Amino acid sequence: MQYLLFIATDTDPERDDPESELTIEQWVAKHDASGTRVLGERLRPPEDATTVRKRAGKVLATDGPFAESREWIAGFDLIECADLDDAIAVAAEHPMARHGRIEVRPLWPDDE
Repeated sequence: MQYLLFIATDTDPERDDPESELTIEQWVAKHDASGTRVLGERLRPPEDATTVRKRAGKVLATDGPFAESREWIAGFDLIECADLDDAIAVAAEHPMARHGRIEVRPLWPDDE
């Protein structure tokens, strides 16, 4: 099953020993090599976002993110795992699990 990891900043990250666990580069290399990581990218900051809505047949494009927040989505990774427990284990290894937050969300299969 595929899971999308939303990598979010944290306004109050814990300060721990950065040498004690994987760096982002090491995490990417490990999960690319194993085939777990399908795709991933960093995102530009919220001020570069455009929110699009369509109301009464008109397209409304607004500068900025969908919601004002001190936390924001900094990137994403698409992973392939056997189940949610495996996806959580992969997300827990990500450095941003220590310094930010990761939302793990399963993709909706086409056959459902």
